[in-house]
Amino acid sequence: MIDGPYFVLTVLGVLGTGLVAGVFCGFSTFVMRGLAALPPAQGVAAMNAINVTAVRPAFMLVFVGSAGLAAVIAVVTFVLWPDEGTVELLLGSALYLFGSFGVTMIANVPRNDALARLEPGTPEATTYWPTYVREWTAWNHVRTVASAAASVSYVLAIA
Repeated sequence: MIDGPYFVLTVLGVLGTGLVAGVFCGFSTFVMRGLAALPPAQGVAAMNAINVTAVRPAFMLVFVGSAGLAAVIAVVTFVLWPDEGTVELLLGSALYLFGSFGVTMIANVPRNDALARLEPGTPEATTYWPTYVREWTAWNHVRTVASAAASVSYVLAIA
């Protein structure tokens, strides 16, 4: 069994990736559906407001902190190569770093940036809104599953 500071890092990994999975799950299961039900001008304005508030310290500490922690766990695992939990630790780190953090950077953030450039209520915003909701939500499903799977993988490493 993993113990000492390594155990603490892994438990923090479980907590961080699980919290992020919960946030993403909320967006996938009801927030985006609620926003999609609004008239496009209201949906665009609301999502732009959400995207501004998402980059505040409370969420960013958990989201980016979990990426940093996943990287530390991966490096420590490669260096120490523990007798137990190695595959689970490396898998959990890869799932979070690529499937959650990476997908955010290459799929969700560019869509958020494109939406932010549009003025709510304009024909361009009205046209883009359904595409944005569909594509952003599909990539968010990937982030949700990857974050949850990372958390489960870390739990299996310490179980």
